[in-house]
Amino acid sequence: MKLHQDQSGALNTVTAYGAGYIEINAQRHEGALKVTPEGQIESWSVAVIDDFDPAAVSELLAGKPEIILLGTGAIQCFPLAETLAELYRSQTGFEVMSTPAACRTYNILMAEGRQVLAALMPLTSDPE
Repeated sequence: MKLHQDQSGALNTVTAYGAGYIEINAQRHEGALKVTPEGQIESWSVAVIDDFDPAAVSELLAGKPEIILLGTGAIQCFPLAETLAELYRSQTGFEVMSTPAACRTYNILMAEGRQVLAALMPLTSDPE
């Protein structure tokens, strides 16, 4: 699905997503990734919710984001509560949602100047 391209200068903006990819600033990235408004777009080893473990949480917290958006693929899937314990302790804001919803929310928060990190698991099929 194509998203309306925001004219946010050099900020990393999600411009499209589909089965197996997410497009940032019109550049296609295959598989799971982590993106912040500024800096590198990084591939992420967490492709499915079952791979989201305490080590993955620590990895997301390392950059000290204001809020973390966890995109869990085509549908919203919640991680185990034990896995989220470190997020709760860090008092970092976070939301768990489908990857399409996380992409849209990321663009809004990024445009507002928030220090957001989107950790996005790929879609296995194109969204309807």
